[in-house]
Amino acid sequence: MSFLDHDLALTPPISVACFGGGHGLFQTLRAVRHLAPREITAIVTVADDGGSSGRIRRELGQIPPGDLRMALAALAPFDEQGHIWEQTLQHRYGGHGALAGHAVGNMLIAGLYDVLGSEVAALDQVAQMIRAEGRVLPLCEQPLQIAAEVAGLDEDPRIIREVRGQVAVASTVGQVRRVRIHPDQPPACAEALQALRNADLITLGPGSWFSSVLPHLLVPEVVETLATVDAMKVVVLNLDAEPGETAGFTAERHIHILQQHCASFSADAVIVDDTQLGSASERGHIERAVAGLGAWVKFCDVREEDVDGFHTSRHDPAKLAAALHEVYQQGKA
Repeated sequence: MSFLDHDLALTPPISVACFGGGHGLFQTLRAVRHLAPREITAIVTVADDGGSSGRIRRELGQIPPGDLRMALAALAPFDEQGHIWEQTLQHRYGGHGALAGHAVGNMLIAGLYDVLGSEVAALDQVAQMIRAEGRVLPLCEQPLQIAAEVAGLDEDPRIIREVRGQVAVASTVGQVRRVRIHPDQPPACAEALQALRNADLITLGPGSWFSSVLPHLLVPEVVETLATVDAMKVVVLNLDAEPGETAGFTAERHIHILQQHCASFSADAVIVDDTQLGSASERGHIERAVAGLGAWVKFCDVREEDVDGFHTSRHDPAKLAAALHEVYQQGKA
C-alpha cells in the first residue's frame, strides 16, 4: 500500500464511521484514510462462526475477533513498524497443533479481553499498541448468530428452510431470501452509537451482503440512531455477486434486499461500480431502486486491477476514496 494521496483530503477534516466486516471493510478503511479524516471508527459485525474466530467464540465465549482484527490491520500506519504490525496481526500459525490456523491478532484480542474484561478496552489497547489511525468497535458486545431463510434446498423450490450460522449461510447452495439475527434485539455497543452521532460521513458496505452488511441494520438501536443523525450516509455496493448467498444478484437486487430488511433506512448516495454495467436500461433500474432509499447514484470505476491489468473482485482504495470525496463534496455543496 502506498502513502496517501493528500489531494483527496477533505477540508475541514471530517469524522467517518464505517459499517462492515471482512475484506470489504478492510478496503473501505484504506479508502477512507485517503480523505485524511479527523477520526475513523470501524463498526464491525460480530456474527462470524468459522475458522479461528469460530473456535475462540465456541471455546472462550467471546465475540468472534477475526473481522475486528482485519479492521485494526487496515488502520495500521503506513510506515515500517505499521507494516510489521499489519503482517503480525494477520499472521496465522502453521503446524497441526492447537494453535494451527489461529491468527496472531485474534489471540491477542482474546487475551486482552481476558485481562481487561471488556471487548472495547481490548480493541482500544491493540489500537494504541500498533498506533492505529482510527478506532475499531464491535457492533454488539455479544456474539450474534445469522439465521437465513433459504430456497432451493429441496426438489420443490417453493420450500423455504432455515439455515443457521454465518459460514452455513455464506456457503449455502440455495438462494437466501431473508436473514435474521439471534438474539433479535441485542444491545448495540454504546461507543459505536456515539461514533454514529459524531460522524459527518457514514458508509455501509461493501461486504458479504447477508452476513457482513445487513446485520448492522437488524440491530434496533443502530436503526434508531441512524434515523436521527445528520451525517451523510453512503452505501457502497459490491462489485460482483458472491457464490452462495448472493449468486445471480444484480446491483439492483442488492438494493431491494436492503430495503426489504430495513424499510426505514435511508441514504444520501449509493456508489456503484460501472465497469460491468451493460446498458442504459440497467442503470435506469439501479437509479429507480436507489431512489427508494432517498438517494442518488454515483456510477464510477472503483474496481481494483491486478499487476497484469485484469479486474479483481475487490475495491481499489484510491478509486473508492476519489468516489467518496466527490460524493461528500457534492452532498455538502
